[in-house]
Amino acid sequence: MNMETKPPGTTPTRRRFLQQSAALGMSFPLLSPSARASDSPRELTMLAWQGHAEKDVVGEFEQQHNVRIRPKYYVGGDSMLALISQSPPGTYDVILSDSEYVEQLVTGNWVEPLDPRHYPFDDFFPEFQKYTGHWRGDALYSVFLRFGFLGVAYNTQAVSEKDARSYKVYFDPKYKGRVGHFDWHLPSIGQISLLAGNRKPFDIDATRWAQVQQRMAQLRPNVGGFFDYGGTFSSMRNGQMVLMAGIGDWITGVLEKNGAPVRSVIPEEGGLQWTESLSIGRGSRRPELARSFIRYMTSPQGQIRSARMAAYPAMVPNRKAWELLARSDPAEARRSNMLLQERNALHEIREGRITPRAQPSQQDLQDWVDFWGRYKNA
Repeated sequence: MNMETKPPGTTPTRRRFLQQSAALGMSFPLLSPSARASDSPRELTMLAWQGHAEKDVVGEFEQQHNVRIRPKYYVGGDSMLALISQSPPGTYDVILSDSEYVEQLVTGNWVEPLDPRHYPFDDFFPEFQKYTGHWRGDALYSVFLRFGFLGVAYNTQAVSEKDARSYKVYFDPKYKGRVGHFDWHLPSIGQISLLAGNRKPFDIDATRWAQVQQRMAQLRPNVGGFFDYGGTFSSMRNGQMVLMAGIGDWITGVLEKNGAPVRSVIPEEGGLQWTESLSIGRGSRRPELARSFIRYMTSPQGQIRSARMAAYPAMVPNRKAWELLARSDPAEARRSNMLLQERNALHEIREGRITPRAQPSQQDLQDWVDFWGRYKNA
């Protein structure tokens, strides 16, 4: 693997479920100096969650660099690892991953080391500059892109906000058959672990792990289904499910903006944080272009496009992006909890109400996967 050495500045600078967001209303150059309209577009391959390679997010970058981003979409980190392990080096120029999987990407030698001087960490809030899992010592392997919180997602016409302020609401008999799960073990088990009183919900001993499994067994009769990305959207939009475990504003935010009576709250037991980051795939055919893409996506303009992504919104780590969003779209800045002059997402983190989602540290990951399979089939 080759460490990037070229100094910054030498390179020019989920299928859709809902209508793309409106244009940002900001003007930037269409083509970089090295890209002419007559050139055939280059191709940059990307492994990512749904939506990250759509025009509302990457269209400006594609125009600037005369490139087409060709995505392979996945749902869940386990699926991402399976796709990478089955593909030869160089298949993916850019890899978007959840932060808890970066260590496995590094261990598997699937991503290239990065030069931190190439990325705008000085513009990031301190919490996100040297994020756990993205670094090994002083070696950087993934750049923080966006984040969000997982709490109780609920239908505002069927569930009160007061009741939604605790994971206990999932167990209420009046919602039998109308509690859904986003079909991924980590977020749902993590939430019930918080409910069980574990301040470190993914770092629990055998006794506490048994207690979490027992608590989930008590919940199972209330569960009406397990849903993929699209199924989660539709079941909450049509009211089939009035509570959904394992998700947050990354889904309810889209639905709420389009008129659905749904919302997410961080309950009294605390919430989980999901985090997405960008790496350069090992053997990338276009490492300099991949680096430029990561730099663009972590710039204020790219951060706003990522934050407002039509497939699912997020919060972003770049302070300058918060300031720019407050000026260009103050309503969205307020809705997404990214207004510097008001109580915002950073307060939730700094007050200890948010725990980063992680892989289990005292059990093998397969133990959680196997339990999730038994739980679904119970």
